[in-house]
Amino acid sequence: MCGRFVVAASGSELVGVLRVDVEGDDLPAPSYNIAPTARVAIVLDSAKTEPPTRRLEAARWGLVPAWAKDPSIGAKAFNARAEEVEDKPMFRQALIKRRAVVPASGYYEWHTEGGVKTPYYIHPADDAPLYFAGLYEWWKDADKPDDDPSRWLLSFTIMTREATGALGSIHHRMPLFIDADYADVWLDPTTDNVGDLLDATIDAAPDIVDSLSMREVGRDVGNVRNDSPALIEPVGGDSSRD
Repeated sequence: MCGRFVVAASGSELVGVLRVDVEGDDLPAPSYNIAPTARVAIVLDSAKTEPPTRRLEAARWGLVPAWAKDPSIGAKAFNARAEEVEDKPMFRQALIKRRAVVPASGYYEWHTEGGVKTPYYIHPADDAPLYFAGLYEWWKDADKPDDDPSRWLLSFTIMTREATGALGSIHHRMPLFIDADYADVWLDPTTDNVGDLLDATIDAAPDIVDSLSMREVGRDVGNVRNDSPALIEPVGGDSSRD
C-alpha cells in the first residue's frame, strides 16, 4: 500500500521530464510526510483541448467520485488495487478517462514483525523523481453557487499492486510505479483499450523496483504533524537494504 509519501520538490523541478504545459495556481509546498486528505500536485491530461493539455494541479489525496453525496468518502479511497479497479464503481469511470501521474521523491512503508512496526523510506537510488500511476475525479459541491470556483474538488487515488523483489520483504503491496517514458500513454484520455493499458502498466511496474533503495527511518514519521527532512534520515547512520 502507500499511505505516506514525500514530495521534496515543487513546480517544474517536481515533474521532471513529463513536459507539463500548465502549472496550476496555489500548488502545495514540498512535504516530507504527506498523508491521505492532504493536497498534492498531480499531473493529468485535460481532454478539453485538442491535443490534450498536460497540467500540474493541486488535488486532495483520496478519490471522491462525481456521484458522492459528500467528500468524506475520499478518506478511505487513497489507494486503489490495480487488479480490481475495472470492477469497482468507485474507480471504473476514472480509469477509462481520468488517469493521473503522481510525482514523488519517495514513500514510506511499515514492516511488521513480532507485533512491531518499523518504518522504511523507499526512493530512487539516484534521487530522480518517482512516479505513481493514479486516477482522478472532479466532484461538485451542489450547495455552492455555480460562480464559486471552490465548488469543484479535484481528488485522486494512488494505485497499488502486489509487491515484488526486495519490496516484498517490507510489505505485500506497493504503489503502481510508472516509468516517465510511459507516462504519455498512461495519461492519454483518448485511449480506447483501457484494459490492455492497465495490464501493461501492472506488468511493467516490477521493472522499476530494482532501481529503488530503502532504509529504516525513525518512528516520528508515524505522526502526521511531523514534517521535516529529518524524517527520511536513516536510523543509526546507514540502514540501507538496497
